[in-house]
Amino acid sequence: MQLKIMPKKKHLSAGRVPLVLFLCQMIGALDVPLDLVQPPTITQQSPKDYIIDPRENIVIQCEAKGKPPPSFSWTRNGTHFDIDKDPLVTMKPGSGTLVINIITEGKAETYEGVYQCTARNERGAAISNNIVVRPSRSPLWTKERLEPITLRNGQSLVLPCRPPIGLPPAIIFWMDNSFQRLPQSERVSQGLNGDLYFSNVLPEDTREDYICYARFNHTQTIQQKQPISLKVISVDELNDTIAANLSDTEFYGAKPSKERPPTFLTPEGNESLKEELRGNVLSLECIAEGLPTPIIYWIKEDGTLPVNRTFYRNFKKTLQITQVTEADSGNYQCIAKNPLGAVHHTIAVTVKAAPYWIAAPQNLVLSPGENGTLICRANGNPKPRIAWLTNGVPIEIAPDDPSRKIDGDTIIFSNVQERLSAVYQCNASNEYGYLLANAFVNVLAEPPRILTSANILYQVIANRPAFLDCAFFGSPLPAIEWFKGTKGSALHEDIYVLHDNGTLEIPVAQKDSTGTYTCVARNKLGMAKNEVHLEIKDPTRIIKQPEHAVVQRGSRVSFDCKLKHDPTLVPTVMWLKDHGELPNEERFSIDKDHLVVTDVSDDDGGTYTCTANTTLDSVSASAVLRVVDVPNPPFDLELTNQLDDSVQLTWTPGDDNNSPITKFIIEYEDAMHEAGVWHHQAEVSGTQTTAQLKLSPYVNYSFRVMAENNIGRSLPSEASEQYLTKAAEPDQNPTAVEGLGTEPDNLVITWKPLNGFESNGPGLQYKVSWRQKDGDDEWTSVVVANVSKYIVSGTPTFVPYLIKVQSLNDVGFAPEPAVVMGHSGEDLPMVAPGNVRVNVVNSTLAEVHWDPVPLKSIRGHLQGYRIYYWKVQSSSKRNRRHIEKKILTFQGSKTHGMLPGLQPYSHYFLNVRVVNGKGEGPASSDRGFHTPEGVPSAPSSLKIVNPTLDSLTLEWDPPSHPNGILTEYTLKYQPINSTHELGPLVDLKIPANKTRWTLKNLNFSTRYKFYFYAQTSVGSGSQITEEAITTVDEVRAGNPRISNLTAAAAETYANISWEYEGPEHVKFYVEYGVAGTMASRQVDIATQGWFIGLMCAVALLILILLIVCFVRRNKGGKYPVKEKEDAHADPEIQPMKEDDGTFGEYSDAEDHKPLKKGSRTPSDRTVEKENSDDSLVDYGEGVNGQFNEDGSFIGQYSGKKEKEPAEGNESSEAPSPVNAMNSFV
Repeated sequence: MQLKIMPKKKHLSAGRVPLVLFLCQMIGALDVPLDLVQPPTITQQSPKDYIIDPRENIVIQCEAKGKPPPSFSWTRNGTHFDIDKDPLVTMKPGSGTLVINIITEGKAETYEGVYQCTARNERGAAISNNIVVRPSRSPLWTKERLEPITLRNGQSLVLPCRPPIGLPPAIIFWMDNSFQRLPQSERVSQGLNGDLYFSNVLPEDTREDYICYARFNHTQTIQQKQPISLKVISVDELNDTIAANLSDTEFYGAKPSKERPPTFLTPEGNESLKEELRGNVLSLECIAEGLPTPIIYWIKEDGTLPVNRTFYRNFKKTLQITQVTEADSGNYQCIAKNPLGAVHHTIAVTVKAAPYWIAAPQNLVLSPGENGTLICRANGNPKPRIAWLTNGVPIEIAPDDPSRKIDGDTIIFSNVQERLSAVYQCNASNEYGYLLANAFVNVLAEPPRILTSANILYQVIANRPAFLDCAFFGSPLPAIEWFKGTKGSALHEDIYVLHDNGTLEIPVAQKDSTGTYTCVARNKLGMAKNEVHLEIKDPTRIIKQPEHAVVQRGSRVSFDCKLKHDPTLVPTVMWLKDHGELPNEERFSIDKDHLVVTDVSDDDGGTYTCTANTTLDSVSASAVLRVVDVPNPPFDLELTNQLDDSVQLTWTPGDDNNSPITKFIIEYEDAMHEAGVWHHQAEVSGTQTTAQLKLSPYVNYSFRVMAENNIGRSLPSEASEQYLTKAAEPDQNPTAVEGLGTEPDNLVITWKPLNGFESNGPGLQYKVSWRQKDGDDEWTSVVVANVSKYIVSGTPTFVPYLIKVQSLNDVGFAPEPAVVMGHSGEDLPMVAPGNVRVNVVNSTLAEVHWDPVPLKSIRGHLQGYRIYYWKVQSSSKRNRRHIEKKILTFQGSKTHGMLPGLQPYSHYFLNVRVVNGKGEGPASSDRGFHTPEGVPSAPSSLKIVNPTLDSLTLEWDPPSHPNGILTEYTLKYQPINSTHELGPLVDLKIPANKTRWTLKNLNFSTRYKFYFYAQTSVGSGSQITEEAITTVDEVRAGNPRISNLTAAAAETYANISWEYEGPEHVKFYVEYGVAGTMASRQVDIATQGWFIGLMCAVALLILILLIVCFVRRNKGGKYPVKEKEDAHADPEIQPMKEDDGTFGEYSDAEDHKPLKKGSRTPSDRTVEKENSDDSLVDYGEGVNGQFNEDGSFIGQYSGKKEKEPAEGNESSEAPSPVNAMNSFV
């Protein structure tokens, strides 16, 4: 269907509120094109309350438009203002703006008054607001004598300001003679009236230059009050200095100021009233005095404070609510509290309202005969009165118009005619102000016109709304239609939204929304249309956004910002820090996709935003950088509550560098005993700033504090002041007290002495006491200096003593010490263990038993028993070396032990001794024992000598440790083939008295592996292995025998087989030739260089003489088997290629048939045909060959083609020159 726009408002979704406001403004304005007749419209005017600077010319603005252009006139204080009669007043050309020249002459006060501008043409008259013109004033303070003020510490005080009344009101602030603002706090603050309030005064408030300043912004002047002098003294100071000269009544009170509950300095009483106008800022103030300083709290008794519009100023003494409304009326309560009490004050707030628009009248364009309305609705408190005017004249006295009817705030027009065009004014007023609005009624008959430019290109991001403008005018009001494309398809209301101002809205533009759109405006006088174009672009997206980062100071951080955008749009990427520009430093570098910050500092912390802008859209993404580091050191260390055994340490934390402090570490230095050495004292939570520290006597303390967070530990703070604690008697005794004798007749008492920190006072000494444990003797005591040892002489040997060591200093003794037991010195044991018995467990292990010695004979602490044992050597060995004794110690009171690692089949002796702390006692008598036989060790050596063709001789040395009587040797051996596979194992027994053995009937040129070990009656010992190879049969190797040689020829190859007898690991060579050529044995001389040269010369001569005869009969030749034979220096024929084991290539000189490489000869000694034609060329028989001494087959092959009969005989002689020549053809 075709959609038309009639003069009514379409419904818009909530998501397009900004657009609604924009469209409503357009509809309300309803601008008439300036080329059409229309009444005047005021476009610019001065404010209602117009305060001027008396030092500059007065400019009162009044601008208007209309057709024909309007003329202007003014009234002043309600009467006509004839500007022609005042030479100082001029009106700007084409404008109603007045310029009053008061710079050269005249005074601003002369032109003070109420001005109103009227713009008039043939269609009506529009008027401005009443403009109240007043010059600004900045009067001086009146002269006054200010007496100095003297107060006691803690009293309250109000320093009055009372600035002169200026226009506009002055801004008040307090400063000193140096123009420095006076510090303010919860205790001292400035009120809304400008006075300076002291909740209580302190001595530091004493000064002679409390000065109140008034700044008048309009004239840019500052006025100054006379300085006020204040002196704050304590009662003690008063009694000491002026008590004799003043009576109690001459001073501000006679008694010291005590702590007191709060009372209000302002406002007075318990209740007060406050009235404020709607839309202003409501400011409520409560300032209280008291000692300690009170804290102010605010509540609303019958509701809650608005969250987003409530602000606290002046240390919460002032409550401010912005954009106040009638709903903010009610009772507000301020509460002042300190530890001694609280006081309340209630402020009843009433919100009044100057008139404000609900619906201001709008210009009305009507066609002759149409109907319309002007509506003027306003609200306020109290309710405003509505008054209508027409062309600046109250409507009650204006000429009567039958087409209009007034109904309160509405004028109704019916069947209007062109002559009834006029400007109507609506005035809404109450006691707090007024509103004035101009709205014309213009009666026109105009066909439609479209005001939007033709062929505008709109570009919109996909999935966003698109708005296509079609500003229009016409009278009567035209109906608007929209079409898409050239075919004129109508737009449907369910997809599109069409607004009353002609704009077409596509709520969600898609790619298929691209195209040409046509707007058509129609009324009864005509039609107009306009085309616009729409393109849909892909949105710009950040596909890799910056991520939040936490980095340590001095490190590097990178933020990503990777974009995806429409290819026709060029994005501009901008990085911001905290919504401002990045610092202009080299540490910040930006490339295509990311921002890099190096050497990060504390100032770099904040929010980094990547913003990508195109001509159509903008996207941004942010990340927070938190720069962390170890905390800064604490500072301002202070010692308080200083007692003999404790002190309170207070400090101020340093900056935590964005990582919360988790704990504080406190260390101390003892400047008296360990200067420069810091010790751990305590740790406290990171939320504490004080610590109660326990102290030791007679220590010169100083403290330092370190802060720790998750990054690490701060540097230490500066050291605190020193604090020396009083001396006291020691509170502890030495530790590690021991009594041990170093000689049989002494007792050495040792202890760990106290350090200087533990001494608790000067003159540290020790009282050493001792007595025998089992006797009735009294304690013997001696006081020694600050040492760690005392020796008691003349003691019996190894007697238990009771010992104690007590600390003392110049103040007194430590508590009674603990008693420890010690022993006097030890002596060597006197008795050897008896009844020594040996039980042989096996050939390497024996068990020894003995009887313990009497305890008294030990004469010391029993350490254990020690066994000395040794092996008896033969007489020859004893002569060569000293007998080596071995020792085993068994701890404690054990009476048996095991002797491991003995030599089998050996004779041993042993003895046993008791051991104490002094040493060993006498040895028991030697006890001998034998170990049984064991298995022998491996033979000392094994070597193979004199290898022959079929035998090997083995030589060996007996085992170094036979461990018994050898019974025989066992030899095992087996052959190893070329692939390292083992053959059958042969086992051979050899008498024990042999050290040489020959193996016969072995295979020649064969590797054998030998296993050899010795045996005793107990069993076999470890084996030794060796490998060896039999020699090659030289006779057979020099004359290998090949028999049963056969050749089977096919069309393209020959199969040759043979039987071979001779050495292993040999290579075979096959020589062949063309049938009919005599094959002969090739001698070594044929490969010599000089011989080849000679043969070449002879062959050349023979070739010239016989070429005609032999060219047809004798073809073919003799070829070396290997490709590189002619170039080799060895006169013998070369073997097959060793790298791949293949035959050399051969070819027939005439037929040019290739004979490619063949495979290695198979195990059955036959040459097989290969799949790739790797075979001999098909030649006839007549093959003869021999093997050279190295086993190479050197026979040659020669002959004619198959179709010719064979000629010549086989020969084993050297080839003739002709045959030699044939080998080169």
